[in-house]
Amino acid sequence: MSFKIKRIYEDYDPNDGWRVLVDRIWPRGVSKEKARLDEWYKAVAPSTELREWFGHIPEKFAEFARRYDKELDANTEAQEAISQLRAKSKETTVTLLYSAKDTEHNQAVVLRDYLDKQA
Repeated sequence: MSFKIKRIYEDYDPNDGWRVLVDRIWPRGVSKEKARLDEWYKAVAPSTELREWFGHIPEKFAEFARRYDKELDANTEAQEAISQLRAKSKETTVTLLYSAKDTEHNQAVVLRDYLDKQA
């Protein structure tokens, strides 16, 4: 099982495998052609309320991760998408794409860890 994370603004690489956008909102300035997505799973993104509360403030990241994990656990649509991500990861690398500038404190980091914990 292999999950990677990558900013959607980085260049496409064939080694990305299956490319999945995990943001609720489409990234600014990225065309659908440039994105080269295989899927867009809005359901696995944090709620608007949680995203706005977090505001990408690094000091809030641990609490954001805890709250986001709870959201994922409680969201049946997210759980269906997570099942699909896990199944696909048995066939190929799955790259979780996100648009946040902070490469260490974002929802893709939490989602990757969530997927890895439950593997």
